[in-house]
Amino acid sequence: MDKALRLARERSGLVFLLSVGALVDGRATAEARHAAVAVNPDSTVLVAVDPEGRRVEIVTGVSAARTCDERTCALASVAMTTSFAAGDLAGGIKNGLQLLGEHSHRPELRHIDTL
Repeated sequence: MDKALRLARERSGLVFLLSVGALVDGRATAEARHAAVAVNPDSTVLVAVDPEGRRVEIVTGVSAARTCDERTCALASVAMTTSFAAGDLAGGIKNGLQLLGEHSHRPELRHIDTL
């Protein structure tokens, strides 16, 4: 998982955190974890997975949401839950992190001097 988190961070420039455990109050629990564990919450993406509750929550900070938008999070969630349904928790998390990192990539801007 550490490698998947690192690769997503390198690809996107965002900080990714993973939380696996009960999400007692669903989204509210995930948002509280995001606020509590993120050093810089604005540029952090928390992927919270509750295997027992069969729930995935992806919480993005304000800056992170510019490149890691709702569509990207929904795609990652579907990718993860598909793997989870097949009994592959670790593979699902890795696939979701990879998708988040790749789709949150902000292309490098290249300026051409036209003078």
